[in-house]
Amino acid sequence: MNTVRSRDGTAVAFDRSGSGPAIILVGGAMSDRTTSASVASLLAPRFTVFSYDRRGRGDSGNTLPYAVEREIEDLAAIVGEAGGSTFAMGGSSGAVLVLEAAARGLAIVKLAAYEPPLIVDEDGPLLPAGLSDHVAELAATGRRGDAVEAFMTQALGMPAEAVAPMRSAPRWAALEAMAPTLEYDLIITAPTLTGSPAPLARWATVAVPVLAMAGGASPAWMRNGVRTLAGLLPNATYRTFEGQTHAVDPQILAAALEEFFAGVRVA
Repeated sequence: MNTVRSRDGTAVAFDRSGSGPAIILVGGAMSDRTTSASVASLLAPRFTVFSYDRRGRGDSGNTLPYAVEREIEDLAAIVGEAGGSTFAMGGSSGAVLVLEAAARGLAIVKLAAYEPPLIVDEDGPLLPAGLSDHVAELAATGRRGDAVEAFMTQALGMPAEAVAPMRSAPRWAALEAMAPTLEYDLIITAPTLTGSPAPLARWATVAVPVLAMAGGASPAWMRNGVRTLAGLLPNATYRTFEGQTHAVDPQILAAALEEFFAGVRVA
């Protein structure tokens, strides 16, 4: 494990593996740097892979108050460790974060996004009003397990009966530890979950090559959102992985990333 200081002094923990052009992996909700370990190991023979704990997770700090800008500064600190410019791949809310960072000028020379949550029409399941505040209150008052369950059922749409047995699983403690950061993911994705494609226009300035990916077994609204994103960006390619869901097979994802990033030199 390594650490770097973000602009506000927050320690950001990261792992570095492999050799070759740099690529940063940015996780979504309820993930830390260990979540991407399988993809990192598959990419390491050809790339120098940076996996990091987003603010408030794992071994990273959590300086308050929270703002999306602070997360972009955290990512900028990792870009600095990667040499000043880099490839980047984000999953779910991490993909939204990477797109936002690229739009704000971070030196990301090629970008891959797997299923950023984008609800661009009336078919998508809009989030309940006040969910972010509700999840934050549960986490802040010692009800972290309830915060995770609320996020899973109300943000991810999982049935309550599917979540209940998860509370006795070994990984549940790790999810509870990240409960305070669920508010952050809801804040990051709030502008993209409105039922309209209009908020995506702020990313139209992202001119670098983008690979926008979705799983063929994911909900239609998810695929439609990612396809809409690809159509909006000036230099984007859309891919569907048949049979895959939001929990994409690491080997399928790594193969697509290797193909997309290969052959381009990072300055």
